[in-house]
Amino acid sequence: EVQLQASGGGSVQVGGSLRLSCAPSGFTFDDAAIGWFRQFPGKQREAVSCLSTRSGRTHYADSVKGRFTISSDNAKNTMYLQMNSLKPEDTAVYYCATASGYWGQGTLVTVSS
Repeated sequence: EVQLQASGGGSVQVGGSLRLSCAPSGFTFDDAAIGWFRQFPGKQREAVSCLSTRSGRTHYADSVKGRFTISSDNAKNTMYLQMNSLKPEDTAVYYCATASGYWGQGTLVTVSS
């Protein structure tokens, strides 16, 4: 059974940083398309960033470009989302996911002014 465990969320002030982690069980990130999504209250989930661990190619939503960085550590089989210069509009539940359709449980990020 594949499970993704997301962690690292919390409360920060505007301009602060957080690093989200996503560690799978029953799945390896070493040749996969993986990504982070977020969901605002009452809204649909939206893509934040994705990464192909084979090619190293990344993609970012315009709203996070230059502030967020997606990465993976194959040795630790863990995916990360480094979030810098956080804004109140980044407040959401963040999910990690694989292109094959596995989702983590979500971790809440709250940015306060």
